[in-house]
Amino acid sequence: TDAQGQTSDREFTLTSSYAYSADFLIIAGGGGGGYDRGGGGGAGGYLNSYNSESSGANSSSLSALTLTGNGTYTITVGNGGIGGVPSVAGDDGDNSSISGTGITTLTAIGGGGGGFGSQNGRSGGSGGGGGYQNTSGASGTSLQGFNGGNGITSGNKAGGGGGANEAGNSDGQTKGGDGLSSSITGSAVTRAGGGGGNLEFSSPPNGGTGGGGSGGGEGFIATVGTVNTGGGGGGGSGGGGSSTNNGFAGGSGVVILRMPTSSYSGTTSGSPTVSTSGADTILVYNASGTYTG
Repeated sequence: TDAQGQTSDREFTLTSSYAYSADFLIIAGGGGGGYDRGGGGGAGGYLNSYNSESSGANSSSLSALTLTGNGTYTITVGNGGIGGVPSVAGDDGDNSSISGTGITTLTAIGGGGGGFGSQNGRSGGSGGGGGYQNTSGASGTSLQGFNGGNGITSGNKAGGGGGANEAGNSDGQTKGGDGLSSSITGSAVTRAGGGGGNLEFSSPPNGGTGGGGSGGGEGFIATVGTVNTGGGGGGGSGGGGSSTNNGFAGGSGVVILRMPTSSYSGTTSGSPTVSTSGADTILVYNASGTYTG
């Protein structure tokens, strides 16, 4: 009631739109290895904001996200690309992303598939390696990953897939590029290594450090990229027309959020793994889901 004895209706709205900072690591699915003496798949694109650590292609760390209380954030975790089958390059990995209230969508690009025969690798977050007939590795995405390596006819050696830390073939012909290490979960883990290309007559592991699968060769088969690392798949074996000549799949990606425990809402979907480190809470999404601030 006011001073004149009149009653007035007034509406008051209470909001909880406080803002807080959250670091992230976003890795896309790795590319599949190429068919029959095929190139290694490129690692998934790599985006990192934590503790001044490098983002992909050894670029500068990105700015942390600003999340809003009651805002909804969608986390998409990309699958790895399928390995190449007869006359087909490896498939590209799927993108991973974070989108939602008041933020610019962040998207890590899926790794490029490995080439086969005279076919070049495919571009992606990191580029796929070229097939063995003097073909070119493909380009990675700026600020996300490196190029794939070239294949050479001599010795029937295909190119290694690019990784987040170096290009394919950097440590020797057919070798996948190494990935990057991050301590966002509280301990150092290396992810986003490129897949190894076909080795033909020898069988040392040649996937890039950080989940890259090894390439195949005569009498042995390739291996897949490691799940939830974004590692590229290994290039297929050569000769004989066997199904073991198929390229192998890239590893799925991962999305990680790290925020002050005092700000963490506890509202999620998709069953992320939740842990703490010091004063922070860490959410590891191995599959797609949401977070509500």
